[in-house]
Amino acid sequence: MLQRTTVFACLAGIVLLGLYQDAARHLQAQGAQGAPAATVAFTNVNVVPMDTNRVLRDQTVIVTKDRIAAVGPGAKITIPEGATRVDGKGKFLMPGLAEMHGHIPPPTMPKAYVDDVLYLYVAAGITTVRGMQGAPGQLELREASKRGEIVAPALYLAGPPFTAKSVTTPAEAVDFVKKQKAEGWDLIKVMPGPSTENYDSMAKTAKEVGIPFAGHVPPLVGLPHVLEMGQSTIDHIDMYAEHLEGVTKPVTDAAVQDIVARTKKAGTVMVPTLYVWETLRGPITVESRTSLPELKYMPRQVVATWTKGLETRLSQPQYNAAEAKVYIDNRMKIMTSLYKSGVRILLGSDAPQQFNVPGFSIAHEMKRMADAGMTTFDILSSGTSLVGEYYKAQDDFGTVAAGKRADLVLLDANPLEGLDNVAKRAGVMIRGRWLPAAEIQKKLEEMAARNATATP
Repeated sequence: MLQRTTVFACLAGIVLLGLYQDAARHLQAQGAQGAPAATVAFTNVNVVPMDTNRVLRDQTVIVTKDRIAAVGPGAKITIPEGATRVDGKGKFLMPGLAEMHGHIPPPTMPKAYVDDVLYLYVAAGITTVRGMQGAPGQLELREASKRGEIVAPALYLAGPPFTAKSVTTPAEAVDFVKKQKAEGWDLIKVMPGPSTENYDSMAKTAKEVGIPFAGHVPPLVGLPHVLEMGQSTIDHIDMYAEHLEGVTKPVTDAAVQDIVARTKKAGTVMVPTLYVWETLRGPITVESRTSLPELKYMPRQVVATWTKGLETRLSQPQYNAAEAKVYIDNRMKIMTSLYKSGVRILLGSDAPQQFNVPGFSIAHEMKRMADAGMTTFDILSSGTSLVGEYYKAQDDFGTVAAGKRADLVLLDANPLEGLDNVAKRAGVMIRGRWLPAAEIQKKLEEMAARNATATP
């Protein structure tokens, strides 16, 4: 039962594809993003560069095409003639955030639905997404995003997942990895099912050809061995509580510290997805999820399916609220220890997933990270500068500085003074294209109106 639940957490998108397609018939296609303005100047703005915990007051930031060209005091920066000016007086400019465990609908879905999901990420200030459920045709979507043809985050995409069904022998694992590397995928997505023999063949080949592998911890392989094999990220804090026999009873401090120390030594990065795991396994109420205001941006049939799934889980005879609380408490304890021990944490929420609306789910995730003891600066770093470091071989982004990719969020309040301020967006810049809040809000209202009138 446990393994089936774990598998469901990353396969829900596949299960819902047919439902998405039905709902998407009621959506209308969006226009292409188009080229960014040649030059944009943010004036009189307070810059939150995210290189350290600081604010640079009264700055001018010049963006040319898809790059930040200059950052400095207004008196020292010359604004090019003809530049589009954005008045940043009293506002705060920070790097765009990342969703490091997200899902992108396959291009076989109606274009309108794919566009809406990508737009939802951007609308919430998510300018980078690591897609963790690859499908044929998504590489073309990634390139369209790079060219600025669609409103979309920068995409780093896993190929079709490494599962017990997709790979049945070590030789197939070798071919699987080499094929995905040749096709141009950014990483191998590991699912729970593979055997140790097949996992090891995959990992060895991935290291040889130079492609990272990330995702789940297969139960047959086990957490210690996955750490030994150098998996790039472990997502969902997968199999930590299970390894510590902490599904139904509290874990001990000594046991937690041991596996956390091994994680730190291995250099493995964690993408926790705390909030969605509470939806899937925790002692929550249906109302706590169905009352989320951002659900209006999702197709009604999808929300209905999410609701039914949660109601079914909570009504099962084997569901025990007290044990579910122990499990979630153990995960939070492990999360706190990972953070305090210096294990690198990257921001991710597993959207779109049960009640995780793309982009908006990051706010819920950041709150749970704070509950685990992370500071506001470290939470913001987990979605900005640390992601930039993770992808430094591919591009230069994650801080506000000259030469960086121009993915930015303009806020009405200082994000370092409270995570709620991240939602006070005056606009988002994606690869140099400026989207003011009014334009974003109009698009969201159109999306909500379509979903409200669509037939379930």
